[in-house]
Amino acid sequence: MAKKPADYDVGFGKPPAHTRFAKGRSGNPRGRPKGSSNLATLLEQELNAPVIINENGQRKRVTKLQAAVKQLVNKAASGEPRALQQLLGLNRLLDESAGENALEPLSREFDQQLIRGVLKRMQRKSTEDRDDDNESI
Repeated sequence: MAKKPADYDVGFGKPPAHTRFAKGRSGNPRGRPKGSSNLATLLEQELNAPVIINENGQRKRVTKLQAAVKQLVNKAASGEPRALQQLLGLNRLLDESAGENALEPLSREFDQQLIRGVLKRMQRKSTEDRDDDNESI
């Protein structure tokens, strides 16, 4: 790959030939490890990990998320104000997202009506412009 010094100028954006990457060879041979996880993946894995709990004297196998929700609900039911506040906030959040899904078809219909109205106005405007052009002739 080495060229004669007279054929090749070394400078900005032109590294010396002996320091360049060889053809067919990556500059990052190991690269990003396969299966490296982001925060969302790690959180999902941990929340879905099984844990054994004692409920009514019996051992039960549930996910960590289920165990956490059970604890939150039990603490809220026992009158702990912070747990109650968090539980009501989660409930409100879930109600809002369920309400958005229920209104989704209505919003599409509304959008379609809005587009039809705009198209009608544009058609009226174009016919008015043509009429104005005919009157000026």
